[in-house]
Amino acid sequence: MTITARTRRVVFATLGVTAVALGIIGVFVPGLPTTEFVLAASYLFARSSPRLDAWLRGHRWLGPSLRRFKETRGMPLKAKAVSLASMWTGIGISTYALASTGPMAQVAVVSMGVMGTLSSLIVVRTTGARQPLILS
Repeated sequence: MTITARTRRVVFATLGVTAVALGIIGVFVPGLPTTEFVLAASYLFARSSPRLDAWLRGHRWLGPSLRRFKETRGMPLKAKAVSLASMWTGIGISTYALASTGPMAQVAVVSMGVMGTLSSLIVVRTTGARQPLILS
């Protein structure tokens, strides 16, 4: 392994750990997405550390939804609606809290919310009701 490949693996693993931490924080903080960070961590771990990738897939709380997403390549409509509702609740609270900083911060928050909503609606396909895991 060259120094460049080693550096890339370390950077990807570090970003993956950061994404997992943000995903776990997102469970408790409205508006901070969990699924997107877990998917990003899975992508990064798959390219940097088989051990961390296996840990994430086998994680008690994060693993089942990750495996379900990988099998169906989408989210159930109800999960998508709940995630968008919680995201926009957080955006509303953030916009209100940023009222004293001026309109640019509020526009930035709402713009990011619009981008997140569009990516959720366009990129992530909607599947049927919650499907059981198909383990191979």
